[in-house]
Amino acid sequence: QVQLVESGGGLVQPGGSLRLSCVASGSIFSINVMGWYRQAPGKERELVATIARTGITNYADSMKGRFTISRDNAKNTVFLQMNNLKPEDTAAYYCNAVIVGVGYWGQGTQVTVSS
Repeated sequence: QVQLVESGGGLVQPGGSLRLSCVASGSIFSINVMGWYRQAPGKERELVATIARTGITNYADSMKGRFTISRDNAKNTVFLQMNNLKPEDTAAYYCNAVIVGVGYWGQGTQVTVSS
């Protein structure tokens, strides 16, 4: 069993910042890719960013320059630093981890950007 637990969501004003964290625990040998996805009400889940164990990152175009993904391999943790947040960033943010070819999801953490 693998568990992913996100934290760090909340309410923030436009232009503000938040830092999300996700810790993976359980039967983990090695996590290949960790990432963040988001889903706004009425919309499909979409990629935010991913980071490989090697540190190679991939971002959705709309997040480039505002969001930064990082990870701590020793702690099986992935972070998402979000700056200059916009109302359209409001969504549930989900952590994802790929372990031996199997994808696992967290329960999600809500981010609301509003004045």
